[in-house]
Amino acid sequence: MSENTEAATLWWLYLVRTADGSLYTGISTDVQRRFAEHENKDKKNKGAKALRGKAPLRLVFQIVVGNKSDALKLEYKVKQLSRAQKEELIGLDAELMEFETWLQTKR
Repeated sequence: MSENTEAATLWWLYLVRTADGSLYTGISTDVQRRFAEHENKDKKNKGAKALRGKAPLRLVFQIVVGNKSDALKLEYKVKQLSRAQKEELIGLDAELMEFETWLQTKR
C-alpha cells in the first residue's frame, strides 16, 4: 500500500454484541467486511477468536475515527470502559468530536 493510499484510508471503531450479550470492540477500514468475517459464514475463520461460537452477532455501534493510530488509541480507551459505560456509548448518536469528549468524561 502506498503512503498516499494509506493516509487516505479511514479507520472505524465498532462494537459487536454476541448472543450471550457480551460486547466485542474492534477497528477496521471496512466494518461490513470485518463483521462478515466475524460471522464466519464462509467458514474461513478470519474473524476474532473471541467471537467464535457466539453467534448470532449484531453490529451495535460504529464510528469513523480517522487514521489507524487514532483508531488503535480509541479502541484501547473503549476496552477500558465498564460494561455500563459501553452500553451508554452504544446509545450515543454522536460525531467523532462529541464521542471523544464523552470518552474523556469516563476516565
